[in-house]
Amino acid sequence: MWEIFSYSFMQRGFLVGNIIGLVVPLIGVFLNLKRLSLIGHTLAHVALAGVALGIFLGIYPVPLAIMVAVVAALGIEKLRHSAYSGYAELSLAIILAMGLGLATILISLADSNVAVYSYLFGSITLVTRQDLMIIIPLGAVIALGVGIFYNGFFFVAFNEEEAKLSGVPVKLFNIIFMIMVAMVVALSMRIIGGLLISSLIVLPVAAALQVARSFRQTVFLSMLFGVISVNLGLVLSFYWDLAPGGTIILASVFILLLAFLFKAFRKMRSPKGMIIREEKVDYE
Repeated sequence: MWEIFSYSFMQRGFLVGNIIGLVVPLIGVFLNLKRLSLIGHTLAHVALAGVALGIFLGIYPVPLAIMVAVVAALGIEKLRHSAYSGYAELSLAIILAMGLGLATILISLADSNVAVYSYLFGSITLVTRQDLMIIIPLGAVIALGVGIFYNGFFFVAFNEEEAKLSGVPVKLFNIIFMIMVAMVVALSMRIIGGLLISSLIVLPVAAALQVARSFRQTVFLSMLFGVISVNLGLVLSFYWDLAPGGTIILASVFILLLAFLFKAFRKMRSPKGMIIREEKVDYE
């Protein structure tokens, strides 16, 4: 089995995959609490426009994808709190439509459809050292950022109005968080693929919600399930010659099914079932 690590592209794939498996569900927990789980799908299509632009210009596309995704994320945040304050899904739909239109035009202009395809569905073999130099430090920045702003993200995700009344800088926290989301989505396209990244944002969190008894447990289990999904998916895709992104997502679905079974078993033993407690957050 250990022969899988004798290939340099698999070593890079596992390194990048485990970083993605940690930070995507970590961000996904707060996104799901904010009822914005589909933002990953929206930003992935916008980031794809950045990828196509980079390929068209003949430069490394990941930084462009990150910049375009960040601009789109800030646009969503602006629309969500101004023009469509009561209809957050409309802001997603508007940015999604714009991103799809721009991506379609740029993809038609790009010389290499194969390269674009790898960002759509993910590819282990195309993960380069240049990818590592961007994904590793930015992954660390995202994880550190969530650790630093954990209480603020938690409070804002559960109740923005109450957070404002408590003196929490909601606008600042939202901007920081949306930038992190954009970075996560753009970085994940290399191995998961733009069409599948929203699934990794949702599925590990959905599984964790079935078995966790507190918010901290939900965060921890989401990250654990994300890492397990990525590693299981990469191993199966290598030995069975499958698409890595799709295999990772199916591994996440399998874990979700196991979580449902675990919850059902626990309910049979405890009629009261599971209660997830909200943590107390001290801002003094």
